[in-house]
Amino acid sequence: MRKRIAGVLGAALAVGAAVPAVAVPKVAIASHGYVTLTGGRVDVRLTPRNDGWAAVAGATVRLRFSRALGGPQQLPKGCAAADPNTVVCGTGPLAAGGAGREIRLRVGLAGAPTEVRLAVETLHNGDAADRDPVGDRQQVLALETGDEYAF
Repeated sequence: MRKRIAGVLGAALAVGAAVPAVAVPKVAIASHGYVTLTGGRVDVRLTPRNDGWAAVAGATVRLRFSRALGGPQQLPKGCAAADPNTVVCGTGPLAAGGAGREIRLRVGLAGAPTEVRLAVETLHNGDAADRDPVGDRQQVLALETGDEYAF
């Protein structure tokens, strides 16, 4: 009988015990750069940045173009076409409070557009909480002028 009472009391204590909080690392990842549209080609240059308090093993930058990509593309290492309008690129590790490696790519677009809208979204694998998710998504409109448009 004593064992049973002790077992019940132990279970009651375990159920009522406070569960220690697990600290979730805080990050603030965003990508900033430039886009240029010339002759149906889009040049993108961007740098991912982590302004948070914790390092991130890696993140992904999704580049969604308002026009379809024109045929096969020569993409840099770490980048791949995800669908006809989207390219994804891995950032590599991002130190806390630091910038990652610069990502440069050139893609051709179908047709001869006079403008293209580029949506840039920075994603991480969820092992950290982003303290400023607003900076994760940006859009920029580039006109076919050869000028650099910042995002």
